[in-house]
Amino acid sequence: LLRERGWTMATAESATGGLIAAKLTGVPGASDVFAGSIVAYATRLKQSALDVDSEVIEEHGVVSEETALAMARGAVERLGVDVAVAITGSAGPTLQEQAAGTMVLAVVTPEGSGTRTVRLPGDRERVRVYATTAALHLLRLGISGAWWGA
Repeated sequence: LLRERGWTMATAESATGGLIAAKLTGVPGASDVFAGSIVAYATRLKQSALDVDSEVIEEHGVVSEETALAMARGAVERLGVDVAVAITGSAGPTLQEQAAGTMVLAVVTPEGSGTRTVRLPGDRERVRVYATTAALHLLRLGISGAWWGA
């Protein structure tokens, strides 16, 4: 889909620790459209590497749609791509602002942007795998324009 649109993309990942990028780069020819990833696990890296404003984090929290959207926008700007998918969340087992299993995803394209908060079952690894699948699904919807009715 990216090739058809002439777009490039990147990921900005926190709770998944690079799993989305790993899935994308597992596809032959991914280097034609995939520029890279910023894995900003620590809050300070979300701010310094992805330009997430500290006010966004203070007002909404790290595990929020506002932070995920800021991460995606930061990836577009920092990595010079057309599209980005971002994820932040609480994979568990310990609470981090939200209940374990709460994952927040964002997609930014030249045609629109959107966020989604999902609550996923299972242990830490299952939550991370499910979140990766959800992110790829939302990414497909964003690239195709189906998410925003293009």
